[in-house]
Amino acid sequence: MHPWIGLSDEVRLGLLTEWIVPELVDEVLTACGRLDAKPRPLSSRFMVYFVLALALFQQDSYDDVAENLVGALGEMDQSVPNKSSFTRARQQLGAAPLEGVFRRVAGAIAPPTLEAAFWRGMRVAAVDGFLLNVPENDTTRAAFGGQVDSAGRPIGFPQARVVTLTETGTHATIDARIGSFKGGGGEPALATEMAGSAAGMLVIMDRAFPGVALWKAYTQAGAHLLIRARTFVAAKPMEVLPDGTYLTRMNLAGQRRSHPGGVTVRVIDYQVDGGETTRLLTDLLDPESWPAEELAALYHERWEVESAYRQLKTFQRGKTEVLRSVSPELVRQEIWAHLTLHHCLNRIIMRLADGEGLDPDRISFVKVLKHTRRSVVLQAGQSTRRLRQFMKRMATKVVRKLDNGLRRLRAADRYTRHPVSQYIVRKKGQVRRGTRRVPEKVITLTPAILQ
Repeated sequence: MHPWIGLSDEVRLGLLTEWIVPELVDEVLTACGRLDAKPRPLSSRFMVYFVLALALFQQDSYDDVAENLVGALGEMDQSVPNKSSFTRARQQLGAAPLEGVFRRVAGAIAPPTLEAAFWRGMRVAAVDGFLLNVPENDTTRAAFGGQVDSAGRPIGFPQARVVTLTETGTHATIDARIGSFKGGGGEPALATEMAGSAAGMLVIMDRAFPGVALWKAYTQAGAHLLIRARTFVAAKPMEVLPDGTYLTRMNLAGQRRSHPGGVTVRVIDYQVDGGETTRLLTDLLDPESWPAEELAALYHERWEVESAYRQLKTFQRGKTEVLRSVSPELVRQEIWAHLTLHHCLNRIIMRLADGEGLDPDRISFVKVLKHTRRSVVLQAGQSTRRLRQFMKRMATKVVRKLDNGLRRLRAADRYTRHPVSQYIVRKKGQVRRGTRRVPEKVITLTPAILQ
């Protein structure tokens, strides 16, 4: 009998065990029909933790990740199964349990006392998406697709598309969808599927998302919208409001047959520091209750979702260019693990910030990530007492050098990278300036004229 039988279920996931408790994992496995009928060395519960650990220790091999999980349990560290055994166990587990765990732990986490997470009584969230490179083979190319040149030849790796609904004040993921680079309606279609999770929220989106179907889905679900649009969208005023904004009907080409008449929107045009005109669309029609200047300033919060993606793609995943999984099912499994891990790390940050009276922006994601890795190696989740002791020590180390101020206003030059090159494309003579402090931006509304 393999020495892991009966012991693998004793493994915990350090600080993450606070939210991903064994009972929750077993409930998800039962719902997915993956709960073990008899004891196994690589039990289904252990494999859920193992896949999450693969995301936590992204740079490590299967052997190293397994040793990180069981190294503190002396009976198990001398008999780690080989890589093929872990691969077969991952295939048997599938993606559904990891998605199930994500849906059980995901959600808004900001307490009512965190003012930065709310605007005029509404929780503020943002919708956006990103792409992840997956290994090149026939099955991943067929499942996810990727960029092609003018002759239809593949460029770069196949890519999986991820769209999230993110709480701007905490970077916590409220909901998410995984799709392919090709087909399926792209980001707007995936975003529309998440409308039911946004009830009572003010949801911010960029100019890739305006559409009547999406607009109706969110407003009918009880959410409010603030979406950037190109300047030719909703360009004809029907009624100019006292603050210079205007009401009109949005009915985009290609959607008029399925949505005759479109939807009524309020249009806010403004400039930042005298730059180009930015257009926002919202269903908040009353200018007295919902001031245009505040909405224009609030749109800047959309960039918090980019900060959340940087946490996941740059810090959590490290320098790894592609996901480690080579089949579509395991790619989805791995992505759900990354989303779950990222959400739980932000739960830890929120708990630390709340306990110290700080804004979550002041807590280092990288430091929390490192301490979480240590907690797994030390198996700090074996008991509630050990978990609390580790959390207390971590809080002292993470917040000891922080002041209680808000995040400073800073700016950094941005460059577009070539889709298949790791190198930044710079114009001739262009010099990149480092991150620097900047004064507060000046927003100027552009009043509409009824013609």
